[in-house]
Amino acid sequence: MKSPDSTDTAAVVIRCIDSDTVVRLCDHWRLDQDSIHYAVEASAPGLSARVDEAVSAVWEPTPDLPAFLNGLAEDFRGWSGERSWHSLERDLAVTAVFRSGGHVGLTWTLRPWPARHGGWSTTVTTWQEAGEQLTALAADVHAFLHEAPAIDG
Repeated sequence: MKSPDSTDTAAVVIRCIDSDTVVRLCDHWRLDQDSIHYAVEASAPGLSARVDEAVSAVWEPTPDLPAFLNGLAEDFRGWSGERSWHSLERDLAVTAVFRSGGHVGLTWTLRPWPARHGGWSTTVTTWQEAGEQLTALAADVHAFLHEAPAIDG
């Protein structure tokens, strides 16, 4: 869990271009140099959900979320099928599809405690413009995750 003394106010807010759906990455921290912990919030009309501790590895060969988003942005002319990424413990998963008109649908699945029986999950989709908007999102997520403060102690 995050230190109660933390004053981290950094966040990345991902807004859908054609609805009120929002995904927010926030409350990031490092316990060590090998992983980054952060919360993920999803909201849409009638929905509010939060995963308190998604974990992303910083070592290879596991690609991180910014690398996944950069790969999507580099293919701004499109691709067929789905592309996907998940956090180290699979409590956050992102699936991307390309649609005509240069738009990418990012489907965010939040699933706290994925190994537990009887847990919950929720999925929301944000639509982004391919290319520059995804490139900016990847840069924002990279800055957010890789500037996560360390927990003292």
